[in-house]
Amino acid sequence: MRLVQRSVLPGFGVTMGFTVAYLSLIVLIPLSGLFIVTSGISFDEFCAILSNKLVKRAFIVTFRASFIAALINAFFGLIVAWTLVRYQFWGRRLLDALVDVPFALPTAVSGLALARIYSSDATVGWVGPYLPFEVCGTEIGVTIALTFIGTPFVIRTLQPALKEVERELEEAAASLGATRWQTFWRVIFPLILPAQIAGFTMAFARALGEYGSVLFIGRMIPGKTELISNVIMGKLYAENGLVTASAVALAALLVSFALLLLINGAQAWARRRSGLTD
Repeated sequence: MRLVQRSVLPGFGVTMGFTVAYLSLIVLIPLSGLFIVTSGISFDEFCAILSNKLVKRAFIVTFRASFIAALINAFFGLIVAWTLVRYQFWGRRLLDALVDVPFALPTAVSGLALARIYSSDATVGWVGPYLPFEVCGTEIGVTIALTFIGTPFVIRTLQPALKEVERELEEAAASLGATRWQTFWRVIFPLILPAQIAGFTMAFARALGEYGSVLFIGRMIPGKTELISNVIMGKLYAENGLVTASAVALAALLVSFALLLLINGAQAWARRRSGLTD
């Protein structure tokens, strides 16, 4: 006679039910509202909303600044994560704790701090007056703000991956005559590439939806530093605003979803290439 061993924790049926219900309430139902509201307009009206010059410019600025910020974080985040994982030095714990500051800091506060630091006004700015170019009110300032809020995503994703890389692999590569650069590029980097892409993806996705930190340093200049989130807020309070704002939001959702699928596909390819499995 076969005995059925009961688990102390809930089984698959219960947890799956809670999972579906939770994701439906938090994610699926709110997003489906965009489709429902936007369905009230024709396709030509939808295209007319998106063909607005300021809307198209906001899309370009948002995706370009987010992509550049994610690339910067992917490069420097790897250096920071490598330093924190591979070396023991005085102040390492403090430096590691500082990585999480953008997580806890309200975005409006970070935007105000960045605007003060990079202001070109000599009586206010700390760095801005000494730069040969303007930061506040430009796309450079927007990119800096998006880089700031996306920094922890890359570092926190790479740290566990770097810890899992066995030192024996590096020693074996060195014994075979590989240089430090060859060891990193051919041995270590392929193993951490999936985590690198995952961190890039999260930083990129976080930047796409940013609003608070770019208000002060970007100054929401239409056609110059205005992001999609700013356009949606502006459209929401205009005439017939809910429909127009929902149309812009739906377009941003579809484009973001397509880009994230491409990036996740690249991550899956990197995992197969490195021999890792989920």
